[in-house]
This record gives sequence, C-alpha cells and structure tokens, in this order.
Amino acid sequence: MDQVNFSRGVMHIKDHGSRDLSQETVKRLILQSQKAKQQAYCPYSKFRVGAALLTLDNCVFTGCNVENACYNLGLCAERTAISKAVSEGYRSFKAIAIASDLNDQFISPCGGCRQFIREFGSNWDVYLSKPDGSYLKMTVDELLPVSFGPEELSMKKVFEISPEY
Repeated sequence: MDQVNFSRGVMHIKDHGSRDLSQETVKRLILQSQKAKQQAYCPYSKFRVGAALLTLDNCVFTGCNVENACYNLGLCAERTAISKAVSEGYRSFKAIAIASDLNDQFISPCGGCRQFIREFGSNWDVYLSKPDGSYLKMTVDELLPVSFGPEELSMKKVFEISPEY
C-alpha cells in the first residue's frame, strides 16, 4: 500500500510503481488537488481550482488559483503548483491532478497552462477530475498536440530573408 509522509510542507507519496501510477496514488493525488482547491482565492470568478503535481521522486506540490482585481495578473492552480516545484529545484514530473467544482464535466487546463505544463515535457500524465473523484487521464501531448517546446529553440533557423521577398 502507498504511504504518505509530510516534511517541510511538501507531501511525499511512496508509490511502488514505475511510470504508471497505482490507483491509490492517483486517488491521493486527486485528493490533494481537491484540498488545494479549498485554498483558492477567487472573489471575482468564484471558480475554484486546485492542482497537485507529482515529481519523479514522489514529492507533491500543490497550488490553487489566485485572482487579482487586475484580471490578467491572476495565477492558475497548475502554474502555481509547477512554480512551487521549480522554485525547489524540480524540473521533471510524473503527473498533475486538477480539481474544480464542476460536476458535469472534467476540469481542463486553460491554453496558457497547457503551454506552461508543456515546458516540462510532453509525455507525462494529467488527471482531469470531478468533485466525486472520478477522472480522465491524458498526457500533456494529448492536451496540447503539435506543441512548441524548449527543444524547438535549438533547431536550425534561417536568419536571412530570401531575395524573392
């Protein structure tokens, strides 16, 4: 059975599986995203979102959405969780679970969050959930097909303008 430990405000899940998470780990990750949702600061939209991000060494970083009166300065839950992990030195992830209060459909990350998630690879798992704990598992690549990532920046580029133009 999986175990959960807390230290320095970071949750650790002991998952004995490889890349594929056990059902128990998925449930715990979704539960952590639901708990994070409760901390959301969303006085304008009233749309709470929580995220729980699982690192390769089974640390979990949570995040919630944080709105601002200047709307475009708000932060999404997914970007909050990833930023917390990155600020602690993490760059590779196994999975992220996302929770909201939507009952009739699975929560899905916005376009900006899809690109932000993609920055850290296209082949890791995203669990879109409902309040009852049900979920839809997708990869980052499935959420953002034909994406642009860091590897494109190192590809050969043409810097001259062709005379035909």
